[in-house]
Amino acid sequence: MPDPAPHTHADPRSREPGRPRAEARLCVMISGGGRTALNLQDEIDAGRLPARIELVIASRPCAGLDRCLARGLDAFVVRGRIPRDVLGGMLRSRGIDLVVLAGYLHLVDIPPGYEGRIVNIHPALLPAHGGPGMYGDRVHEAVLAAGERESGCTVHLCDGAYDRGPILLQRRCAVAPGDDAHALAARVFELEKQAYPQALRELIARLPET
Repeated sequence: MPDPAPHTHADPRSREPGRPRAEARLCVMISGGGRTALNLQDEIDAGRLPARIELVIASRPCAGLDRCLARGLDAFVVRGRIPRDVLGGMLRSRGIDLVVLAGYLHLVDIPPGYEGRIVNIHPALLPAHGGPGMYGDRVHEAVLAAGERESGCTVHLCDGAYDRGPILLQRRCAVAPGDDAHALAARVFELEKQAYPQALRELIARLPET
């Protein structure tokens, strides 16, 4: 079955980034289970996040794509690394305010106008245990192998390199005796569920009004 085609024509509601909106329009990018995207939708539904998930881009067919579609989100696959101009056109055509990376495994080429508008969450305390290839259980295994006493999550703006860019927020938890990667991952994800919405609320509050 072919991948659903992304929207390529201008939406009548489209706009350039920077004009005011009662709720921020988000593009969420995923590659796996979609837990972070659905957590954000839960926060939106509960009235705790003034946003709308306008579209979800998956880098491959995955459980997260199916789960987002089941929640009524506009979700489709764009395989591989998306060229800067193609991504920029997709974002502008839908009036996207912020791009939210939620377990997305490809490096994002930041389109013009979206500097400071692409945000990522990493399941460790950056700058430690980040960089190319550091995702999922690999991160937690690295934390354990290093003998760290604490871990956590980091929300940061993207600057065109893996796991770099200004840090917006970090949350911390202890590494417990006997932890394996799965146990630590579960504890860190509970922090992520709080940290990402908080960081997005702060970013949304600072969006330009002109």
